[in-house]
Amino acid sequence: MATAAGFEFITGAVTGADSFSKFHIHRHLPPPTVSFRAVRIFSPISNVSPRRRNPAMPLFSGGGGGGINGMGNSGGGRGGGDDDVSGGGGNDDKSKKRAAVLVLAEMGRSLESIPKDLAAAIESGKIPAAIVEKYFELEKSALFRWLLKFGGFRERLLADDLFLAKVAMECGVGIFTKTAAEYERRRENFFKELDFVIADVVMAIIADFMLVYLPAPTVSLRPPLAISAGAIAKFFHSCPENAFQVALAGNSFSFLQRIGAIVRNGSKLFAVGTTSSLVGTFVTNIIINARKAVDTSSAGEVEDVPILSTSVAYGVYMAISSNLRYQLLAGVIEQRILEPMLHQHKLLLSAFCFAVRTGNTFLGSLLWVDYARWVGVQKVQEAHE
Repeated sequence: MATAAGFEFITGAVTGADSFSKFHIHRHLPPPTVSFRAVRIFSPISNVSPRRRNPAMPLFSGGGGGGINGMGNSGGGRGGGDDDVSGGGGNDDKSKKRAAVLVLAEMGRSLESIPKDLAAAIESGKIPAAIVEKYFELEKSALFRWLLKFGGFRERLLADDLFLAKVAMECGVGIFTKTAAEYERRRENFFKELDFVIADVVMAIIADFMLVYLPAPTVSLRPPLAISAGAIAKFFHSCPENAFQVALAGNSFSFLQRIGAIVRNGSKLFAVGTTSSLVGTFVTNIIINARKAVDTSSAGEVEDVPILSTSVAYGVYMAISSNLRYQLLAGVIEQRILEPMLHQHKLLLSAFCFAVRTGNTFLGSLLWVDYARWVGVQKVQEAHE
């Protein structure tokens, strides 16, 4: 880009009889070889940092809107149906690779010193230099350096450096907000239905982490599937982790791929919800049976929680309600609205994310109680006068 412009200038200065003669006679410049010294300004071995030498490579691309982390657009990721980047895709990949390699050189690192999937992404020109810089910034923390060893955390931390804080927020407030929501819905029946409350809270603790992890936006470092892979596997492999996330600069997701993200995450959350419910209801039944053994007078008042029906019901609830709410929360409210406005104020951004996630958790608890009663897996216990 800048290098090409430098050579273009030189060519224009030394070619053409009229332009050269006028340039030489009136200016009395030394031989044209002096012009080649100007080219060294744009040489890759220059000591000028990539950001000062070239325009900043946008980190995210989209159809408009505010920037993400001050470096890109937060628009729709051109998800209108066309996957391919129009024109110059190969050149764009090469320029991204050159910029990323320059960052490695400036940090005194080689491709062999970083994770293989990140190195492969640099080699193929999939990620801009800003992602590589972010990786080295995260590496400065001992905790992040350890988490970056795991592929799933690596992809999510590179997309959102507050990802771990959001996990802590979700799990930290989950037990309190869910208990409060249970009391809000059950009121005078709270202690009478304490077995259901315990089951709900246990399910929530297990599920909260996955609810943050699965719908979180990512920087995809996954290698391509084998050629022998089926069409369905290839399609879901190409879908983003979050249906509403902003695509990296030079990439885009089609509308169908974004729908596929909802379907794929829904199936995963169904499995998570069903499994966590099995554990939760199993623990609750142990508590109920222990109460019956200690207090024989309560034997007729409490009943075992139906394990299978409750587990399937919770899996369906996670696949639909939780899936959509958390995808909207992470991909729209946080990445497209809060981060562009507050990317320079991390503390304030964290406070807003905390407030929004707390409200979402509380809302989810209310919806679950109503849904469980609606499908019949939990019944209202009539208060005795």
